[in-house]
Amino acid sequence: MNILLERLREVSLSVLPITIIVVVLSLTVVPIESTLLIRFLIGALVVVMGLGIFLFGASLGVAPIGNLMGHALAGTNSPWIVGILGTLLGFLITIAEPDLQILAGQVRQASGGVVSNTLILVVVSAGVGIMVAIGLLRILYSKPLNIVFTLAYSFIFLLGLKTSEEFLAISVDASGATTGAMTTPFILALGYGVSQLKGGDTFEEDSFGLVGQASAGPIFAIMIMSALMGLRNIEGAADAFVPNVGVIGPYVRLLPQMMRDSVFTLAPLTILFLLFDWRVFKTNKRTRDSILKGLLYTFIGLTLFLTGVNGGFMEVGRYMGERIAISHTWLLPIIGFVLGMVVVLAEPAVYVLTEQIEEVTAGRIRRKVILIALSIGIALAVCMSMLRIMIPQLKLWHFLLPGFALGVLLSHLVPPIFVGIAFDAGGVASGPMTATFVLAFAQGAASSIPTASVMVDGFGVIAMVAMMPLVTIQTLGALVKLGERRALRRQVKEEGK
Repeated sequence: MNILLERLREVSLSVLPITIIVVVLSLTVVPIESTLLIRFLIGALVVVMGLGIFLFGASLGVAPIGNLMGHALAGTNSPWIVGILGTLLGFLITIAEPDLQILAGQVRQASGGVVSNTLILVVVSAGVGIMVAIGLLRILYSKPLNIVFTLAYSFIFLLGLKTSEEFLAISVDASGATTGAMTTPFILALGYGVSQLKGGDTFEEDSFGLVGQASAGPIFAIMIMSALMGLRNIEGAADAFVPNVGVIGPYVRLLPQMMRDSVFTLAPLTILFLLFDWRVFKTNKRTRDSILKGLLYTFIGLTLFLTGVNGGFMEVGRYMGERIAISHTWLLPIIGFVLGMVVVLAEPAVYVLTEQIEEVTAGRIRRKVILIALSIGIALAVCMSMLRIMIPQLKLWHFLLPGFALGVLLSHLVPPIFVGIAFDAGGVASGPMTATFVLAFAQGAASSIPTASVMVDGFGVIAMVAMMPLVTIQTLGALVKLGERRALRRQVKEEGK
């Protein structure tokens, strides 16, 4: 109960800043109808309850499964088994990710139904599965992380030359949306389990990087899908904003559908765990019951979270984006900067990662330092996304191409542990709040600015949020390395005296 209350407290602190911003703006810049505002506040409360229960369930059920799977895979010493099961696990855990389900719905709506939810879910999950398998094999064979990222992003750059603007934005947004509240604890536990059992001098470095590698999968998967299906120049056909009717009605109507979706997304992972527990893990009754109870909490939390998000939370984000873009366009970058700053401090997965960083490095890398670097980077990312929507000459690749290139270049210059942390941070920073409120805000703004396109400019904000930590965290690593060299020189100089 104490852990559940702590999770609810963490999520409350994450949703509260955005709620306060909405209320302040509704009283000053963008008046919101009372019914819509009340529905938003109810949605925020349901999101807090859902995400809190979800995270509690994930820590109780999903993370232990990841750890057990990691130990089992490392114990086989068979690259084929690691590759096949790594792909399957990556696929199953990603298809259950709430952030990805939200993004898939947004893509379907913005494309006028041309690109379906199911297609996005399957293609993206397959991409994650492939990269998880490659990441696990990298740990087993002790291959340098920067080499893997260099090869992966070189391949992505080549594909990007042939990819249309709208699918470039969607592919990198999908990359950020996959590493959310569901996948992050599982993949972190999976990588930690494999590296822990393998041991060796590179244990500390190998504990990070798998989330970053997994997030590269959706980029090339969506790009390949768009090329094979000949999907180019899809005109944004998002529906005009139509508020839901009533206060409680939308939640009542959505609840059964969200329950059904949650069952379908969690059932494969549950069945896989039961099969492995029967034949491989053979856990005791207490452990097995604890994991199954955690999966039940995960189901309840996921259902509530999706209901809250779709019932009123995202609706206000889009409405405010539309209204501000029409009447106070110049405010978009400023509000974007503030949203970016509070969003990263609001993401529960960021706290999971920073806690693991401090634990694995025995306090050498402090979580507060990582949080400050992330906060500055994400604030700039959302601010630049708003500028891109406002200025037609600014394209997404103007930011992403130099950003990812700089990230790959820095990976060869900074200490290896900062490489893994940076690419993992890029994945976890773009979590539930970014995939819901900030994405909806960006799409609302894009739909109201005549020179912007919902399909091209409405997406890309998650991509920007996922890219900036690669630069900021590795820049921090370069500064740490420089400081250590200066300290060593001073020490040598003093000893020479």
